[in-house]
Amino acid sequence: MRASRVVLGVWFALVAILLIVEVAEITHAFTLPIQVAVGDPLTFVFVLFFTTTVALVGAIFIGIFISSRMMRPTGFTPFEEEMLRMRGELTELKRSVEQIRSAVAPAPPADPASETPDED
Repeated sequence: MRASRVVLGVWFALVAILLIVEVAEITHAFTLPIQVAVGDPLTFVFVLFFTTTVALVGAIFIGIFISSRMMRPTGFTPFEEEMLRMRGELTELKRSVEQIRSAVAPAPPADPASETPDED
């Protein structure tokens, strides 16, 4: 399941906007004085809500990414491939040994009870 180009574009735009806001905060081009944020309850609640929402959305998408990576079939590791190869070789060896054993083994002895005595 692949993400469409529109979804990827939206996510890249969102990340770009967040990076721009972060750079503006670092350079003090876009800051509110702390007295305004603490003094105005509406601003304080908005900031708490915004921060919580962004943190939850980020945590959800990181969780989705990690779980999709864990559930995606990635094939066998080199160790597992070697073990499967050795298992195949062992099966071939067992088959060869059984063929040799059946070719070399003497005929089973006849059952004496099934023989009928000669009456002359």
